[in-house]
Amino acid sequence: MTESCVKKLSWTLLDAITDKDPMVQEQVCSALCSLGEVQPQEMLCACEQYLRQHDKLAYPYRAMVLRTMEMVLRSHTSELDKDTANIIILLASSEMTRTKELVCGWQQAASSVLVAVGQHFVNRVMEEMLSRFQPGALPHCSVVRTFASLAVSNVFGVVPFLPSILSTMLPMLGMTKQDELRVAFCSALQHFSESTLEYLANLDKAPDPTVRKDTFASDIFSAYDILFHHWLQSREPRLRLAVVEALGPMSLLLPSERLEEQLPKLLPGVLALYKKHAETFYVSKSLGQILEAAVSVGSRTLEVQLDALLAALHAQICVPVESSSPLVISNQKEVLRCFTVLACCAPGRLLAFLLPRLDTSNERLRVGTLQVLRHVINSAAAQMEVQKPFILSSMKLPLLDPSSKVKQAVVQVISAMAHHGYLEQPGGEVMIEYLVQQCALPPEQQPENPGPDNKNLSADGVRAMSICTLYLVSTAVDRMSDVLWPYLLEFLTPVRFTGALTPLCRSLVHLAQKRQEVGADTFLIQYDAHVNLPSPYAVTTRLLVVSSNPYLGDGRGAASLRLLNILHRSIHPSLSHQWETSIPLLLGYLDEYTEETLPRKEWEEKLLMFLRDTLGTVSDNTWTCQLSLEMCKQLPCYNGMPQEKHFLYKCIGTTLGAASSKEVVRKHLQELLETARYQEEADREGLACCFGICASSHLEDTLAQLEDFVKSDVFRKSIGIFNIFKDRSENEVEKVKSALILCYGHVAAQAPRELMLARVESDILRNMFQYFSTKDPALKLCLVQSTCMVSRAICSSAQASSFHFSRKAELVAQMMEFIRAEPPDSLRTPVRKKAMLTCTYLASLQPALGEQARADVIQGCLHSVMALPPESQGEDIGCQEALYLDTVRALEDLLTSLLQQDMTPQGLQVMVEHLSPWIKSPRGHERVRALGLSSCLLQYFLEHLHVSALVPFHNLGLLVGLFSPRCADLWPAARQEAVGCVYSLLYLQLGYEGFSQDYRDDTAERLLTLKDGLMHPDPAVLFHTCHSIAQVIAKRLPADQLISLLLTMFEGLGDPDKNCSQAASVMVNCLLQERGSALLEKVPEIVSVLRSKLQETQEHVLPATQHSVYLLASQHCAAVVSSLLGSPLPFDSHTCMLWRALAVESSLATQVLGLLLEKMSRDVPFKESRAFLLGSAPDRVATLLPLSATCALHEVVSAPASGPAVLELYPQLFVALLLRVSCTVGVQLPRNLQAKERRGASLAQAARNLEPCSSAADALRAMLLRGGSEDVMQDVELEGGWELLRTSAGHEEGTTRLARAMAKYAGPRLPLVMKALIGTQNSAYEIQRVTSTAFLAELLSSNVVNDLMLLESLLDGLAARQKDSCASVRRLVLRGLANLASGSPDKVRAHGPQLLTAMISGLDDGDDPHGLVALEAMVGLSQLLPLVEPWDLHSVLLHVAIRVRPFFDSEKIEVRTASICLFGHLNEACHRDCEDVFLEQVVSGLAPLLLHLQDPQAPVASACRFALRMCGPNLECEELSATFQNYLQEGRGLHFGEFLNTTCKHLMRHFPDLLGRLVSTSLFYFKSGWEDIRAAAPMFTGFLVLHAEIRHRPQVDLEQLLAALQLLLKDPAPAVRAKAAEALGRLVKFA
Repeated sequence: MTESCVKKLSWTLLDAITDKDPMVQEQVCSALCSLGEVQPQEMLCACEQYLRQHDKLAYPYRAMVLRTMEMVLRSHTSELDKDTANIIILLASSEMTRTKELVCGWQQAASSVLVAVGQHFVNRVMEEMLSRFQPGALPHCSVVRTFASLAVSNVFGVVPFLPSILSTMLPMLGMTKQDELRVAFCSALQHFSESTLEYLANLDKAPDPTVRKDTFASDIFSAYDILFHHWLQSREPRLRLAVVEALGPMSLLLPSERLEEQLPKLLPGVLALYKKHAETFYVSKSLGQILEAAVSVGSRTLEVQLDALLAALHAQICVPVESSSPLVISNQKEVLRCFTVLACCAPGRLLAFLLPRLDTSNERLRVGTLQVLRHVINSAAAQMEVQKPFILSSMKLPLLDPSSKVKQAVVQVISAMAHHGYLEQPGGEVMIEYLVQQCALPPEQQPENPGPDNKNLSADGVRAMSICTLYLVSTAVDRMSDVLWPYLLEFLTPVRFTGALTPLCRSLVHLAQKRQEVGADTFLIQYDAHVNLPSPYAVTTRLLVVSSNPYLGDGRGAASLRLLNILHRSIHPSLSHQWETSIPLLLGYLDEYTEETLPRKEWEEKLLMFLRDTLGTVSDNTWTCQLSLEMCKQLPCYNGMPQEKHFLYKCIGTTLGAASSKEVVRKHLQELLETARYQEEADREGLACCFGICASSHLEDTLAQLEDFVKSDVFRKSIGIFNIFKDRSENEVEKVKSALILCYGHVAAQAPRELMLARVESDILRNMFQYFSTKDPALKLCLVQSTCMVSRAICSSAQASSFHFSRKAELVAQMMEFIRAEPPDSLRTPVRKKAMLTCTYLASLQPALGEQARADVIQGCLHSVMALPPESQGEDIGCQEALYLDTVRALEDLLTSLLQQDMTPQGLQVMVEHLSPWIKSPRGHERVRALGLSSCLLQYFLEHLHVSALVPFHNLGLLVGLFSPRCADLWPAARQEAVGCVYSLLYLQLGYEGFSQDYRDDTAERLLTLKDGLMHPDPAVLFHTCHSIAQVIAKRLPADQLISLLLTMFEGLGDPDKNCSQAASVMVNCLLQERGSALLEKVPEIVSVLRSKLQETQEHVLPATQHSVYLLASQHCAAVVSSLLGSPLPFDSHTCMLWRALAVESSLATQVLGLLLEKMSRDVPFKESRAFLLGSAPDRVATLLPLSATCALHEVVSAPASGPAVLELYPQLFVALLLRVSCTVGVQLPRNLQAKERRGASLAQAARNLEPCSSAADALRAMLLRGGSEDVMQDVELEGGWELLRTSAGHEEGTTRLARAMAKYAGPRLPLVMKALIGTQNSAYEIQRVTSTAFLAELLSSNVVNDLMLLESLLDGLAARQKDSCASVRRLVLRGLANLASGSPDKVRAHGPQLLTAMISGLDDGDDPHGLVALEAMVGLSQLLPLVEPWDLHSVLLHVAIRVRPFFDSEKIEVRTASICLFGHLNEACHRDCEDVFLEQVVSGLAPLLLHLQDPQAPVASACRFALRMCGPNLECEELSATFQNYLQEGRGLHFGEFLNTTCKHLMRHFPDLLGRLVSTSLFYFKSGWEDIRAAAPMFTGFLVLHAEIRHRPQVDLEQLLAALQLLLKDPAPAVRAKAAEALGRLVKFA
């Protein structure tokens, strides 16, 4: 290796460093580093010479060169000799000081070079720096900075020079006037001091262990004097910060007497900087170092300065912290470090300063003071020990501060206090109470625009922090256990701590468990010793009630139950076993649900059962009475919490029910009545529930107490007798009445039935009847609700059947009045529901209602519910829907109850007559409701049908005629209900015929399977379903009911609902078809009526005329066809229907199709005409007769009945329609039809597409569908083939897809189809030849042609078209021959020579200007090569390889892809049997294939992967083949650089002689038109050189390669320039 070559490479790269693209610059630097890694000394010398000789090179580029040198020097400094090091030092020194102006990047880069060299040549660097650091002359700023950097990077090497440097520097400090240089001096002094301190701290490792602090003290003090007394006064902020940053470490080196002397000035001077600088981190850091120095020497000056220090530091800690400013956060840490230093030396003075500031009202000051206090409690615990009482007493005012920030700070202080024993002192309980208060804070609404520190500002943040702190203190601080237990129990019952119940319970459980582990005695609560603790009754009541809403407050239910479980011995000694069994079951129940899914009634019942079991286990009346007393006391605590209060009332009722003392029960019930908050619904409902539960055990006492309450003056308008009620208004009295009425209702519902029946009229209803005249809505609702409860209780009694209810009629009339008084347009209250339920219960009681009363009840209730508007949308839509459903259910129960009293056909008819107006209502929601009720009644009638004798169901026809047309109602819900009604009616008829109830009739059951069809959005499906329903009716309807049914349905033809009218028509036609023989006398009249409907606009009457058309056509087929063909295009819907009618019978359909095929082929498919403008291209216009015949044929084959006829004419129809499609591609409609089509499109969509090609394609689709080839049609549809068939560009592909589908699904049809198609290959129309050839060619891709023995005829047919004048036909012939490889691979060998000859002739096709025939030939050869005989292949192998090689670089993607794939298949075909002459072609193609892996087109790159994998075995190199196999698998991501590197390594190891050829080929691609390949070529070259041995260097023309790479360095693409630079870095090997 010669130095000149390295220099040339380096200079070439250095010339490119001025590139404008940053990526290229980076790559150039990387290449230079690569040179430096191999030959660092030579590369560094080249860079030095380049910079020296290119004096005018701009400084940004000089800086890049210097940074590159520094990167090499970092790892190779030890390899330099002294001369080279001297050269570099001189260069860097010169570059650094070349200009006096400050050029940071350039001078910093040069300085970094010196620092890097200084790692091993520190003496020489220091010598050079000292030469530029002469006494009496100010140095360059960068020299001083270099000194500072050297001191940091090489402490042990630089510190010995510091005395000399300082002695020279000190005089300069006074001479320096420039701020920039002063800043540099300050930085140097800072790093000198820090390095000296590090040196002194590690003397055991230092080269000179005799160095002492005194060595530097004098010089440091002199420098300190200038910095502090002169420079610190500067107006330049940056300089002041540099000075103060240096003063900190310098103060640690000052002599103690000097430091003591300077502190009175130094400290105020530093503190003054707080006011001058916004960024105070450096000031605080330096101040902390100064304070540490002062404390270390035992300075007394601090005492004098302490107040000023504390004030300044306190002001800093009170600065608001911005989370986005790291310096502010760091400053606070440094300030707190200062406070720690002061706390250790003067704790009393510190607290005397801090504690008064807790009394300020300023939020910021208070928060800052609390932060300092928390910090010193933690960091100076020993010094704060004696100050605990003072600190605790000073927290009073902060505890009252409402600010969230203050609260957070207080909680943090409390946490610190807990860890250090403060809360064990007197006054610690206040801190604990405060913590619990914060745990109870209510959740806040999130702000609309939360700030970055929103978490710190919100009450939620305070609450979360307090909860964590309470749990931490309870569980992790052992000394707090005796403080918190049992003190925390005091917070369970006060209402203001409700929000803290969950964390309180969790902490108490943990504390209790810890005490249990110690021993049982310490766990028991000593109530005598703790008088403020809540009683066991209070704890039980509180925890049980809050558990009723278990998921509130972060799961307070589970926490409360766990606490109850662990406190069982303190609640009552006998509860141990019962609670340990019951409570885990309750907890497990909660785990199964969430807040949204929990069934609350069931949960409350479980809790009440738990309470009953508890009372039964205790079995102590005194204990029970005490518990009930406590429950009553806690009632006011739950004002504003309706759910909990309601549950507490239930608990009171349960507890009173378990009490045996009647006096206690009466007393508590009276108190409840007197103290209840009647204005609140929860109190009224809860009070009623309480009385009801209590009545289950104390009915007499409960009724007596209610009676006394009724007789009291509370209900009188005069006031003054009972003071507790004297201020109540009339409205309040109504609320009291409501509560009283509810109480009576619940008492009746809960009381023992035998006792209740005896008192219901005399005591309960007597007191309720006097309030029925009220107008108050709430009282009315309570009356209805309670009356319903009373009625249900009566009916559920065992004596209900013998009970004579004397006031039944009066009560029913009152309920109807309530129902009629409800607003008809809204459903807001459950009055209707409750009143109807009441009537339902009353209906079964004696005496029975009269006929008129029954009718009034039915009509009134129907009108009240049916006329309601549909459910509105709104916030309470869920509640409204539930209320509506309950109301409808109540109406159903009432109607079935009334129907039960007359279970005869006449009784059923009466009910339906009441519903009939609603069934025919013009409003859909009313019809749905009426049909739903009808279905319910019929189902009930059917389920309870008892036929004692065979009697006729005389009104079956009328009922079926009413309901069956509703199966097509516009509302889908109505359809479902209607078919249900018909289903029930048919089974009713079977019941009257004598069949048992469990009998299932197959015909009737079919109705259930038809329900889904009624929901289908397609009207055709809907009415087909109606037809099916009519068939079922026709089979099961008695003959004597048929006339009445038809007459009813004829009336339905005029139904305003068009759907129902049409359904009636469909059903009439079906009945006539199924049962017409029984109506012989009526047929003329019926047919006449239906024919007259043809002239009307209603489409549903048209099918009735189809039979007539069929009869006419069966006698005069040709005339009918000719007549219908004369109909104007496009055919209207009536005409289309008539065409489809001709397919009803198979033989007729065959005649019609034959005639239409003849009409379609009689005339030419189109005529060419020129537009009126001269020179315009000819237009192809469709002829009318074939177009009409095509449209008619489509209609005929669309009829399902045409299937047999289509099958008979399948080949003729398929070929005629396919060729019709091909010859109408791009053909236009005649102008008159174009105008019609536009008018039709503007009005409504035509029944069929009239465009010639589309109409033919649609007809072909319909023909396939009707001919049993639905799979063909669907497959082509899925492949998008039908759309392709219609376009000029896609017609060929569409034909191919159709042929593929035919071969797959319609193989048996192919012989006749193929025969017909081959006969059309001589067509005069070129497009038809293309279509037939494309179809036949695709058939060869399927094995079905071989199975059907069609292969030879197909090959002959295609071979005959090899010389066709049309290039597309020739191309398709080659495709078909190649398809033999996939369709019949076993036949390829037999026809190998013929196939290869055809393909090679295609490669040489000269009449194809676009090369598509050659492309098809290459694709075909790729398919055939693996299958032909080897000797057939070897004769053409070389010719093909040479012929395809030029296509590798074709501009067309498809050609590149096909040629490369074929090259891969050629290699695959001769694996391990490769002749030398072919191996030469493999080697020649290797470089292009590798480079085309970066082809911008993915298919080309994928083809290259395949080809290279195939080439690998032929190269007879296992490593190379394995590389290709591993890296180039399809679907695997390719790291091209890594792959190319590995490939080149193996190439150069096993084929070193190919180096020259590969590099030469690569040079060709340096000029490629594709940027990615131009970038890959130099990369390939670089890797080849990297892995080549030195002895093969002569193969490469280095000068030519270097010149080519230099040209690439000027390429317009940055990526190319970058890769060229990278390659240049590799050439160092050959340099």
